[in-house]
Amino acid sequence: MNGNSVTVVGNVTRDPELRFTASGQATASFGLAVNRVWNDRQTNEKKEAVSFFDIVCWREMAENASESLSKGARVVVTGRLEQRSWETPDGDKRSKIEIVADEIGPSLRWATAQVTKNDRRGPAEGGGQAMNGGARPVANAAPSPSGGAAPTYDYGDEPF
Repeated sequence: MNGNSVTVVGNVTRDPELRFTASGQATASFGLAVNRVWNDRQTNEKKEAVSFFDIVCWREMAENASESLSKGARVVVTGRLEQRSWETPDGDKRSKIEIVADEIGPSLRWATAQVTKNDRRGPAEGGGQAMNGGARPVANAAPSPSGGAAPTYDYGDEPF
């Protein structure tokens, strides 16, 4: 175990954005809000804090997340923290920490879900390498995003 593992449960803040690298690798990103509620022992008041995370997923999971998730869906995400750095056109250095998802699933605490297993696809059918059967969670029967070609974006291939 590498010691860089995180699990978060929260609500999707924006519909997943599906893009493709120059080599054709699917990637999707979406926001996740994680709420924490506690009682302040001194004032006996209920307190709340919200943390926001950017979630990134790759390959079949990216396509499944794009089809299955929408703003407001409650999900469980397990993955690793990864820092990404870049320079703006003005020369400013920027960096951010993202969660690169290993698994995404619906939270069943306050909802039900229907899971539909995808057919395994090989590289010739545009599916890349089949990983773990590609189960696709569908939380709260969220509508799939509108059709149309996804923009091409060179996000850099996922280093493994």
